[in-house]
Amino acid sequence: MVRDKKPTQKTDSQKSSTNLVGKFTQSVRRIVQDVKDEGTSSGQTKEEVIETNERLRGVRVRLDENYDTAKKALVTLMARYSESKSQRNVFTRYALLKAMIKDVIRLETQYWSLVEIPRQEKAETVPAFVLRACAIMEKTQKSGEGVKTSAKLAEEAADKRERIERLNDMTTIQIETENTQMTNDLYRLLKKYTGLRNLIRELKSDYVSSKVYPIFPRYTMLKDMIKDIMHDPDYMEVCHEVDP
Repeated sequence: MVRDKKPTQKTDSQKSSTNLVGKFTQSVRRIVQDVKDEGTSSGQTKEEVIETNERLRGVRVRLDENYDTAKKALVTLMARYSESKSQRNVFTRYALLKAMIKDVIRLETQYWSLVEIPRQEKAETVPAFVLRACAIMEKTQKSGEGVKTSAKLAEEAADKRERIERLNDMTTIQIETENTQMTNDLYRLLKKYTGLRNLIRELKSDYVSSKVYPIFPRYTMLKDMIKDIMHDPDYMEVCHEVDP
C-alpha cells in the first residue's frame, strides 16, 4: 500500500526566497510608477507640464476678459439699438446709431482691449495652435497691462504658490490630463472670441465705408450693419450666455 504524501512545508530558505521575489516585484512596480510620474508620452517632465498648466491658466484669464469685453460691447449695442426704435425723429435716431456703433468700433483701436488671434493653419493641431495663440497673448498682455500694487503682486504670488502646491501633489499624467482639458476649453473659447472679434472688425470697416453716403441712405446702412450682427451665427451663439 502506498502511503499518502504529507504536504510539503517550505524551508526557511524557500520562505526567504519568496519574500525576496515579492519585494523585487514591488520595487519594479514602484520604478514603473516613478517612470510614469517623471515623463509622459509627449516627453514632458513634471516641471514642464506644470509650466504649461500655468501658461494655459494665465492666458485663459486674459482671454476671458477680452471675450467678455467683446461680447458685452455687442450685446449692449443690440440693447441700445432696440431702445432707439422708440425715437421717431430720423435725425435724432441717426445720431444715436452713429454713437452706439462708434462705442463698439473704438475697441478696434485700443489694441490692449481686444487682442489679435492668429488663424489656425490647416495642418496645425489643436495643442499647437493653442500654444501659438498663448505666446501671442502673453506678449500683448505686457503692453497693455497697468502698474500693479505691491498688495496685488503679493496676492498673485500667494495664489501661484497654492496652485503649484496642488500640482506638485498630482502625478505628471494627472497634470497632463488637466492640461488637455484646459487646451480644449481654451480652443473653443478662442474660436468664439475670434468670431466676435471679426464682427467688430467688419463693423468698423463698413462704418468707415458708409461715410461717403448722404444721411438718408447711410441711415439705412447703419441699421443694416447692426441687424447683420444680430443675425450672425457667431453672435447668436453667445448672446444668450448668462454672465457669472
